[in-house]
Amino acid sequence: MPLVVHPHFHRRRTGVTAHTELIVPELARLMETRALGRHLAADVPRIAWGELWRRIRREPVVWHAHRNNELLVGLLLRLLGREVRLVYTRHSGSAPSGFTRFIARFAEQLVTLNAQSAESMGMPSRTIGHGVDLGRFVPPEDRTEAWRKLGLGGRYGVGVVGRVRPMKGQGDFVEALHPLLGGYPEWKPVLVGLVKEEDRAWAEKLRESTGGELVLAGEHRDVVPWYQGLSILVHPSYSEGFSMVLVEAMACGCCPVVTRLPHVPAVIEHGRTGFMYEPGDVAALRELLMQLMREPERVRQVGLNAAEEARARFGVAHEARALAGVYQAALER
Repeated sequence: MPLVVHPHFHRRRTGVTAHTELIVPELARLMETRALGRHLAADVPRIAWGELWRRIRREPVVWHAHRNNELLVGLLLRLLGREVRLVYTRHSGSAPSGFTRFIARFAEQLVTLNAQSAESMGMPSRTIGHGVDLGRFVPPEDRTEAWRKLGLGGRYGVGVVGRVRPMKGQGDFVEALHPLLGGYPEWKPVLVGLVKEEDRAWAEKLRESTGGELVLAGEHRDVVPWYQGLSILVHPSYSEGFSMVLVEAMACGCCPVVTRLPHVPAVIEHGRTGFMYEPGDVAALRELLMQLMREPERVRQVGLNAAEEARARFGVAHEARALAGVYQAALER
């Protein structure tokens, strides 16, 4: 197999950043794979521009872009290099622009994260969901103790992991939950994620609406202790291409309660490995949370089922093997 390069030309950490940091070392077990760019973890294998320039002029190189600007750079390299092959992953859950569809047609292989995204792109693609590090995202030996170590009080945790902003649905979570808190004092609500300055006043209003019970835990580079402490993980987002939070939480044995976004029915089985409700349906979310908060043993069992499902289907090794096939197909075109 040839050199595979994953560029990362973005200034802040996003879900795509985390994905790049995970998939590059895993692919490196199968073939020579490097990242190019900044704002990645120090242990991610990298290639310098100078070496890349030398190699594209003498050997085949696969350029796997994750954003439009990265694909445009790949197109330029293909003009300058000898045999640069382009692979493009469309990560966003929103409808693509005409420009995105136009430039994606120049890639030898298109990767999408779910069937709906593939349909919206309007061209042939390989559907490959993201995988997680099953050596890192594991259920705790004792979830009660894992929650106690977080120091938030209560016996059980219910919360949302991800950047705190209106489009991520935390407002629905708080609206659904706050009438239940008085009846279930052993449950503690928490939002784990970055609150940007423009969203801070909104987030504080959410906390105040619960009488101060809601914890704004802030951003944490290592989210594993939170997944291991939470009993219920709510993912109330309105739009998502593929939720890494969902599969990470499943791998850690959380009971997921998730909006029925296009990719979700292929990930969880309602009632066995998690629960789904329609985006924005606060009443449905409240009903699900009420049922679960009064049945902690059911929460525990669904979490165990979710962890088993994640280990069987959503390891990063599964994704790496599938991408290796995509790279081979790109080279054959």
